[in-house]
Amino acid sequence: MIRTIRRAVSRVIHRKIDLSHPARSPLGSSVVNCVTYVDGVRRFGPPSAGDALRGVRAAGRGFVWLGLHEPSNDELLSLAGEFGLHPLAVEAAGHGRQRPRTEEYDGVLLSVFKTCLYVEHERLTETSEVVDTGELVVLTGPDFVITVRHGGHGSLGPLREALEADPVRLARGPAAVLHAVADQVVDDYLRVADAIQLDVEAVETSVFAGRPQREDAGRIYQLKRELTEFKRAVLPLDRPLHVLATRRSACVDDGVRPYFRDVAEHLTRTTEQIAGYDALLDSVFQAHLAQVTVAQNEDMRRITAWAAIIAVPTMVCGVYGMNFAHMPELRWTYGYPAALGLMAVACFVIHRGFRRNGWL
Repeated sequence: MIRTIRRAVSRVIHRKIDLSHPARSPLGSSVVNCVTYVDGVRRFGPPSAGDALRGVRAAGRGFVWLGLHEPSNDELLSLAGEFGLHPLAVEAAGHGRQRPRTEEYDGVLLSVFKTCLYVEHERLTETSEVVDTGELVVLTGPDFVITVRHGGHGSLGPLREALEADPVRLARGPAAVLHAVADQVVDDYLRVADAIQLDVEAVETSVFAGRPQREDAGRIYQLKRELTEFKRAVLPLDRPLHVLATRRSACVDDGVRPYFRDVAEHLTRTTEQIAGYDALLDSVFQAHLAQVTVAQNEDMRRITAWAAIIAVPTMVCGVYGMNFAHMPELRWTYGYPAALGLMAVACFVIHRGFRRNGWL
């Protein structure tokens, strides 16, 4: 109950409004938005990305922000000619399965980020999806920034709205957009890490609550598998952020570069959380295996104790079942009740001994 309330509160706090759905823009199937910014202020210009870029270059001020969602190769090749993109940058923007990295091609900075979304679920099972990953490619030039999103989440609509509300920050140019994108991606990592903590706590509570359950091992393995997917998205980003924060580039001016160090610190916090969860899940899994072993030993002791108790009447009955002519007490009137009494007393004494030793 407490866990459900915490999840509900988290959803309310971190709720986002998607303002960049393709249906809101008539610019094309993959074009989410194409906006010109001059001195941090949005300008309504031509809908074509090429016309907008030519207008900016003719004026000698401002930049163009073009947002794409899963564009086709033909669309990227068309943009490559208008924006002067390197073929390797175009290839990277078109693929949806890459490691986070930062490289520069012909004066255009290519940055690849992995986006992560926590998948809500009422209860963790052996097949629950915990983390959903996507990809975000940012091409940063001196007078343009192109964001290419792969996957069903990671919308930049709220980010664009926040930047437009801060013209001073947006006036820093395309590098400010790149920093804002990196900051949002890492902030999403923190939110996912905080949500995964609830699953780790739930698994830990389940394992140490009492007798181990069969599904506990499957739940721990599934959570570790999802955590590994999350780790593959987070850990490789450390090097690209270090490059953005320290290496000089024509696309990132000195005024924006220090802000990437702050993003790198947030990423370090996330990686530390992931390492802690991973180590804790290893300990929980080992504890679960130990509990299973102890439970099996206890079951074997109980089975052995009951087998020893049953062995006494079995032995007596076996002796009197041999049907020899000269067996003792065969013609005694109280022989049958005496044999039953002997078996009952022997079983009671053995049972009492096993109870004292903790076997039963």
